[in-house]
Amino acid sequence: MEHGGGAVNAPHGPDPRPEPVLITEAEPSLDDQLAARKRKYVIMMVCRIPCLVLAGLTYHTWWLAILFLVISIPLPWIAVLIANDRPPRKSEKVNRYARDARQIEGRKHRVIDG
Repeated sequence: MEHGGGAVNAPHGPDPRPEPVLITEAEPSLDDQLAARKRKYVIMMVCRIPCLVLAGLTYHTWWLAILFLVISIPLPWIAVLIANDRPPRKSEKVNRYARDARQIEGRKHRVIDG
């Protein structure tokens, strides 16, 4: 592939372009956040179903049935708490734009007084 200077890059060689620069600190959209929270809620509530089924199937072993019931009781409460919580702010290291500190041109310019 040719670039402005006529140089040819190998198609499978290392990418000479720098890492993309983050130009905003915007959080994910509210729709994306809501979708992620709904997904977490559904996953936790789906985990409750096998606990209740296993409690019903193991009623002959009373302590095992009670264990499955005890596990399934707080799941809806935990699911609601997690679904209503905002995602934490990310503390990842990002590539931010840092401009080079350059000196203003120091050559003499012709001044016209008028």
